[in-house]
Amino acid sequence: MEYRELKVEGAWEFTPKQFGDDRGVFLEWFRDPGFAGSPGFSAATGRTLDLAQANCSVSAAGVLRGIHFADVPPGQAKYVTCVRGAILDVVVDLREGSPTFGQWDSVLLDDVDRRTVFLSEGLGHGFLSLEDNSTVVYLCSSGYDPKREHGIHPLDSRVGIEWPVLGRDGSPLDFQLSEKDAAAPSLTQARDSGVLPTYREPNRN
Repeated sequence: MEYRELKVEGAWEFTPKQFGDDRGVFLEWFRDPGFAGSPGFSAATGRTLDLAQANCSVSAAGVLRGIHFADVPPGQAKYVTCVRGAILDVVVDLREGSPTFGQWDSVLLDDVDRRTVFLSEGLGHGFLSLEDNSTVVYLCSSGYDPKREHGIHPLDSRVGIEWPVLGRDGSPLDFQLSEKDAAAPSLTQARDSGVLPTYREPNRN
């Protein structure tokens, strides 16, 4: 499995090795420790992933989910992949004091390259579905708790995410947001209200 750190500190992209023949394909989308000389999750990130919840989301083309984050502590780290269809997966640094605060990065997750994104606690997460029935599954380090969940508006100009306007088939996308996401505050408003997490130096030991 290959990996690279995204420009947002605390987020990584993983690309698995796929084994295919005329019957189909096999891959390991999470592995720790590594195998065949390839680094595993802990070697890449310098931490472990404690699994508390696994989620599955199915979205029509144009559905825009996020940007979501949870109170820290405990926060909610996520390990995200797309098992059907395609999405643009986006990570936003919402941690006050972070060297990459306010920055974002994105990865195309689809059923071709089958990449995965890991984001640490305190980072914001969202995605745009690029075709109908795009199916996203993700592992979470803590369970969902509505009392500690927050959001940033995904179209906030302060963050400036460059969302695609065309789907995977080249057709125009009509963004669809939930009522909650459409009413989410801007990054500046969230910062002023005191809900943003605080940056903590990563533990590389």
